[in-house]
Amino acid sequence: QVQLVESGGGSVHAGGSLRLSCAASADIYSAYFMGWFRQVPGKEREGVAGFDGASFTHYGESVKGRFTISRDKVKNIVYLQMNDLKPEDTAMYYCAARPFSRRYFGSLLPDSYNFWGQGTQVTVSS
Repeated sequence: QVQLVESGGGSVHAGGSLRLSCAASADIYSAYFMGWFRQVPGKEREGVAGFDGASFTHYGESVKGRFTISRDKVKNIVYLQMNDLKPEDTAMYYCAARPFSRRYFGSLLPDSYNFWGQGTQVTVSS
């Protein structure tokens, strides 16, 4: 199993930036494949960014060109750099991990993942 702890959420004005971090308790390069999701009350969890089984990155349509997922191999931390934030980006953001056996599962599909962090809130005001 892997434990995930997110941090870096907060409140910003539209156009601002935030960087979320997700500290993992295991190898995030070969043992687990990572993704970021977000959810607002009453809506389904949405895939924001993720690494596929070949370590290519994928992004949800609404965040392409603004968000960047990256990872630190030494620290086992996954980041989500969010630029040009918009009020519609307001949500609880979750880090997720899927094991090597699921590496070719959809990187933006919540059902692909079986380990989740507790979430960090991002609020963007207009």
